Amino acid sequence: MAHKKGQGSSRNGRDSSAQYRGVKVYGGQRVTAGSILVRQVGSSFHAGQNVGTGKDYTLWAQIDGVVRYEREGRDGKRISVYAS
Repeated sequence: MAHKKGQGSSRNGRDSSAQYRGVKVYGGQRVTAGSILVRQVGSSFHAGQNVGTGKDYTLWAQIDGVVRYEREGRDGKRISVYAS
């Protein structure tokens, strides 16, 4: 019995698509409701006012407005969106 498959078949020809993480919108920029602000692993940034958190810790704007990055305690970071 042959222990090798015939030519042309590959057993490890799979790859997952890239996860483009990081900050998508910076402080002072205008956003619309539903815009993604940050894609992250874990909660490096926390959701502030008018910001929602997805199940993969993605932060997104709940309203139209201007993004502000704020401090939270000594070494915490929070992102808020304020109507303007």
